Amino acid sequence: MNRSETYDLAIIGAGPAGMMAAYRAYQCGAKVILLEKNHSPGAKLLITGKERCNITNAERDPRKFSDQFGINGKFLLNGLHRFGVEETLNFFNENNLATVIERGNRVFPESNRSRDVLNLFIKLLKGNVTLLTGCKIQNLGMKGKMIENITLEDKNIIKAENYLITTGGLSYPQTGSTGDGYTWARQFGHSVIEPLPALTPIIVEEKWIKDLEGVSLKNVFISLYQNNRKMQDRFGEAIFTGYGLSGPVILDLSKSAGKLLSKGEVKVVIDFKPALDHHKLENRILRDFDIHKNKSIKNILHGFLPGKIIPVFIELAHINERKKAHSITREERKKIRLLLKEFPLTVKGLAGFSKSIITAGGLNLKEVDPRTMRSKIIKNLYFAGEILDLDGPTGGYNLQVCWTTGFIAGESAAGNTHGKT
Repeated sequence: MNRSETYDLAIIGAGPAGMMAAYRAYQCGAKVILLEKNHSPGAKLLITGKERCNITNAERDPRKFSDQFGINGKFLLNGLHRFGVEETLNFFNENNLATVIERGNRVFPESNRSRDVLNLFIKLLKGNVTLLTGCKIQNLGMKGKMIENITLEDKNIIKAENYLITTGGLSYPQTGSTGDGYTWARQFGHSVIEPLPALTPIIVEEKWIKDLEGVSLKNVFISLYQNNRKMQDRFGEAIFTGYGLSGPVILDLSKSAGKLLSKGEVKVVIDFKPALDHHKLENRILRDFDIHKNKSIKNILHGFLPGKIIPVFIELAHINERKKAHSITREERKKIRLLLKEFPLTVKGLAGFSKSIITAGGLNLKEVDPRTMRSKIIKNLYFAGEILDLDGPTGGYNLQVCWTTGFIAGESAAGNTHGKT
């Protein structure tokens, strides 16, 4: 690499957004350099989807897709119409990476290997984009309202017409997401919405939770309560950990749980039998108790709960586990029904950035043009990916943000070379 040459585009961060932007800018005729502080690109991409890489969500309607991001989702609409789910699927399939759609419209590579997604980008970039790894940035030099150059720790200087920051947020800092992009953005006059962990496990107060570690829950309804009022809920899967709860439902609720906790006590309430209302569940309990009248309550509950939960459940209901069904009182039966529908846990906190899949908060979207991903403050600066104040639920939504914003930023920056736009 000739360090004295000037590139059309210098990209900081070789994650999914950075790699997509680099390839798109190259396709548009730009000379691109991609800078990565790790010794190899795509560190976080490799661990997404439990190393299977949930590439996107198959919801092809841009408006329905963007709705998953709340009020900030409208920022994505223009980009999704240009490079949305359909275009993303075509991109991977046309580059010989077959995909499959699973429950919840989750899209994975057919091979179930995130490594195959990364290898595809490495292959596409090789010989077309200058990839510089293991490089740490010391400074981004300014001249007026433009970035002039990048100074690396080894004192080498990178010059470009345009610059794109795709350094991610603060989630999984072990992969290199340490908030560098936020620091630079603030230096350039941008505002940053306070970054918070999102899609992260929830820690609870109850000490007995460690006894349930590893228990999976399917088709449950989980709600967040504050001041005896339901604040949010989700249906799906969850899992008990040694310190609380995780799984898709919990991850989706975690951001709200964190915000509510700052205002007071928060309860997580599990409905183990959401398909049955209280009346139908009462009838089911009566029927099972009648059929198995000489069995202990401990054994009967296997028809309602995973076995590992039963000892804790019985203790919370204050019932002797050896008590026979025919001896269970009406009041005890009511306790059982209520616990099956409203199993409470007290939120202590969130697992934090080290366990969070995505970062909530980030670069203020009001300061970025959604049509180009260009800064409204610095004329030759662009942003893409997790650094933006966009966070959606589990299921491939957040990686699609990287593909969409990276594509748009790369295309726009290439078009801005030599003052074209």
